[in-house]
Amino acid sequence: MVAGELLQEQHVLPNSKPEGAVTEGNTNEDSAYKELSNGSVHITLDPKVQKLELPPPDEKEAMLPGEQNNETLETRLYWKRFAVLAVFSLYSLVNAFQWIQYSIISNIFVDYYSVSSTTIDWLSIVYMVAYVPLIFPATWLLDKKGLRMTALLGAGLNALGAWVKCASVGPGLFWVTMTAQVICSVAQVFILGLPSRIASVWFGPREVSTACATAVLGNQLGVAIGFLLPPVLVPNTADDKDLMGHNISIMFYGTAGLSTLFFLLTIFVVKDRPPLPPSKAQAVLSTVPAEDYSYKKSIINLFKNKPFILLLISYGIMTGSFYSVSTLLNQMMITHYPGEELNTGRIGLTLVVAGMLGSILCGIWLDRTKTYKLTTLTVYILSFVGMVVFTFTLNLDHLLVIFFTAGALGSFQKFFMTGYLPIGFEFGVEITYPESEGTSSGLLNAFAQVFGIIFTLIQGQLTTDYSPLIGNIFLCAWILLGIVLTALIKSDLKRHGVNVSNINKGQAVPTELPSEKVSSNLKLESSSLHRETSI
Repeated sequence: MVAGELLQEQHVLPNSKPEGAVTEGNTNEDSAYKELSNGSVHITLDPKVQKLELPPPDEKEAMLPGEQNNETLETRLYWKRFAVLAVFSLYSLVNAFQWIQYSIISNIFVDYYSVSSTTIDWLSIVYMVAYVPLIFPATWLLDKKGLRMTALLGAGLNALGAWVKCASVGPGLFWVTMTAQVICSVAQVFILGLPSRIASVWFGPREVSTACATAVLGNQLGVAIGFLLPPVLVPNTADDKDLMGHNISIMFYGTAGLSTLFFLLTIFVVKDRPPLPPSKAQAVLSTVPAEDYSYKKSIINLFKNKPFILLLISYGIMTGSFYSVSTLLNQMMITHYPGEELNTGRIGLTLVVAGMLGSILCGIWLDRTKTYKLTTLTVYILSFVGMVVFTFTLNLDHLLVIFFTAGALGSFQKFFMTGYLPIGFEFGVEITYPESEGTSSGLLNAFAQVFGIIFTLIQGQLTTDYSPLIGNIFLCAWILLGIVLTALIKSDLKRHGVNVSNINKGQAVPTELPSEKVSSNLKLESSSLHRETSI
C-alpha cells in the first residue's frame, strides 16, 4: 500500500466499511483499515516510492494566528507616538525632580526640620524602598489594564504628592513632607517601567532604542533640574527660617502646578497602543489571544532565563551606583567644600547632562547596530574608568579643579553610567522576548532599587565615618564585579530576529515540526498526528 491510498481513507471509523472497499477476503487491506482505526499505522515504502517527495505539511500549522485565512499583519507608524513620548517624559521629569530636590540641599533641610542628615537621606531612599514590594502589582496592572491606566496612576499620584508637600512647609511638619514623598515614590513605581513599553508598542524597529533612551532622558532631565533649581530657589538662609520656609513653599507650589498640568495632558494624550502595531514583533504579539497570557508564567520564565538573571544583577549594580552617587553628592562635596551648595548643584547638573547625552547616543547606536552585549560591556568598562577617576580627584583643594574633574572627568563617568540605563532596558527586552516589556523592565528597576538602597546606606555610612574616598572605592569594587557578570551574558536577540524575518511567509516564529524522521523503513505513529491531518 502506498501513501496515496491512505489519503482517501483517513476518516474511516471502526466497524464501518469505506466506500469502494475490498471484500472480506482481502485481509491485508482490511487489517490496514483496522490498524488505522485503532490509532496505529505501520507503513513500509517501496524503494521507488522513497524517491518521491512527501507533500509539505499544512501551511496553517506553520503560520502565525493572524496569518491564517490569508490575513496579513499590517504595521504602521503614527505621528501621535511623539506626543505620547513627550507627555510621559514630562511627568517622569517632575517625578525625578521630586526625588532629588531634598538631597541636593540636604544640609538646608536638616537645619529647617531639625533632623539628622540620615533622616533627610531617607527622603531619597524611600523611592527605592517603595519600588521593591510594589513592582509586581504595578507590572501586573500594566499587563492587564494597559499603558493608559498605568500612566494615569503615575501622573496622578505624582501630582497628589506634590500638593501634599505644599502643606509640609513648617519646621515641625517633617512627617507631612515624608508622607508626600512616599506618595511620590509610589507614583514612581508606575513610571520607571514604562519607557520600554512605550518604545515597543508605539515605535518602529529602527527607532525603538532611541525612543526608549528618550523616555529615560526625561527622568534624567528631572534629576538634572533637581540638581540645579533647589540651590537657586532655596538658598541657605540659616538665620531666617521664615524666609527659608517661604523659599521652600515657592519650590513646592511650582512643582505641584506643573505636575497637575502634566497629569491633565496624560488624560488627553496617552493611549494603550496605536490602531495598528508599529513593528513585526508587535504584530506577532497582537495575534496571541489575551487568555493565553499568564502573568505568573511570565515571571517564572524570566527567572528561568539565565542571561536575564545576570543582566538583573549587573544592571542593579550599575544603576544602584548611580542612585547612590546622586543621593550623596551633596554630602561628598560639602565635606570638602562647606557652603558651596549652589556649585554642588551645578556640578550635579553637569554630570547628569553628560549622562543624558550618553543615553541618546547609546540609543541611536543600538538602533543602527543592534550590538547590545558589546555596547553594554563597553559602557560598563568605561563607567568603571570614569568612577575611578572621579573617586581619586574629588578631594583636590581647588574648586575650579573640581569643576574640571567632576565636570569633565565626572561627566565622562556619568556619560556612560547613565547611558547604560536605556541599554539595560532594551537588552532585557531583546533576550526575554516575547515576555512583557513592562515586566522585564520592572524587574530590572526592582533590582536597581535594592542595590540603590544597599549602596546608599553603606556608602553614606562610610562617607560619614571615614571619608567620601572610602565610600567611592566601595562602589568601584562593585562596578568591577558588574563588568565580569556582563561579560558572561549570552546575547540572544529574539525580538530583533522576529523583526528581520519574513512574517508574511510564516517565518517570524520558528515552528517545531514533528520529531519523526523519514527513513528507508518509515514508521509513523498516528497518535502523534492530528486526526484530520493528511500523511
